[in-house]
Amino acid sequence: MPHFEAARLLIADDDADLLAAYALFFSAHGFDVRTAGNGLDALAQYCAWHPAAALLDVEMPRLDGRAVARRIRYVADVPEPMLVAVSGLERADEKTASLRSGFDHHFVKPAPMPEILAALSGKVRH
Repeated sequence: MPHFEAARLLIADDDADLLAAYALFFSAHGFDVRTAGNGLDALAQYCAWHPAAALLDVEMPRLDGRAVARRIRYVADVPEPMLVAVSGLERADEKTASLRSGFDHHFVKPAPMPEILAALSGKVRH
């Protein structure tokens, strides 16, 4: 039986219920998941663990998701991690702001989990 390492996925959201649901969903789909409840903890987790991808709420306490994305991009890991924004912000200019901050995707809550999984699976190797 071949052995493979699950892709590392960092998930950060200040809504504990959503965070638990995201963690359960992505763990069930083979990801090695770590979580954070605010942006500063998410950045610390990223720097300590260097996951292949991060799913970040845009509006979080202590450091917002866009600031976290900018700092992750500044680290310049190779290969670059997939960064996915999930937010209640749905205007086109909000999506543009997320993409300019370094996110690869911006999804509006309630998060379309199958679409996010497809986006992650397209780039992140398991």
